[in-house]
Amino acid sequence: RGDVANVSALELGAHTGTHVDAPLHFIPGGKTVEQLSLDVLMGEAEVLDCGPDATVIDAKKLGTFHWRGATRILFKTRNSYRKLYDDPTFHTDFVAIAPDAAKLMADHGVKLVGIDYNSVEVFGAKAPETHRILLGNDVVIVEGLDLRNVSGGQYDLIVLPIKLVGREAAPARALLRSRP
Repeated sequence: RGDVANVSALELGAHTGTHVDAPLHFIPGGKTVEQLSLDVLMGEAEVLDCGPDATVIDAKKLGTFHWRGATRILFKTRNSYRKLYDDPTFHTDFVAIAPDAAKLMADHGVKLVGIDYNSVEVFGAKAPETHRILLGNDVVIVEGLDLRNVSGGQYDLIVLPIKLVGREAAPARALLRSRP
């Protein structure tokens, strides 16, 4: 309209798009998003490519990978292969993480877990066990990752959530860089 600048307004939820879940999301008195350690949000990450056929990431599926010793694990699943984010329809059959896999990762020192759709929790679960296991063990969750053009392997990861004081989650920018 001839104005000298463009200024946009945004209105979105803390769990919109790629976002970070802090423990407060399901743990009373848990850390808030601005209290998360940048040391956890940045560093070496392992992308585990579950392929286009897996329907859930459980302990058995996790056992097919060499992941022990990893601090940060990102799961590329059929969510990426099916390009669910290209479809504005919410899909209830997305691949998520079963509680037994969450417990196994938490017990082995994983500090960050990421997935390529809206939630790590199986849709329709009776209780948010996967969230409670991970967040209750101070494992940061990154949901909504775009891993369509990423292969399995080791990367450098940087996840920077918006610094929303006192909140349980925040939209984030997540970057992967191939390791030499």
